[in-house]
Amino acid sequence: MKNVNDSFLKGRAKSLKYTFKGAFLLLKTEHSIMTQSFIGVIFILLGLYFGINKIEWMFQILGFGIILTAESLNTAVEKLCDFVHPNYHKKIGFVKDIASGAMTFAVVSVLILLTIIYYPYL
Repeated sequence: MKNVNDSFLKGRAKSLKYTFKGAFLLLKTEHSIMTQSFIGVIFILLGLYFGINKIEWMFQILGFGIILTAESLNTAVEKLCDFVHPNYHKKIGFVKDIASGAMTFAVVSVLILLTIIYYPYL
């Protein structure tokens, strides 16, 4: 007989495997993710240089997490739209523009956040 806990644990392990595979694929293939990750590393180095406090670190990490999450979802929407309708279509373009617009909200919010964090150090 199948152990319910084994099934649950195996399922979670598989899910975890797919999440790391997806993150690796994004980092390996998507230039926007590569660029944003690089910028994140620069801000980690700046945080170390300026000695930002624990709360500032938490907000900075959260901000870059939000940007990478939004960009990942934007990429997924774009890939799905391209798969469903490879040629230009006005409605598909509208969906892709909305997904890209979500990135704008994330980036503007994090730029404000970073300004609040780093302004006193400059």
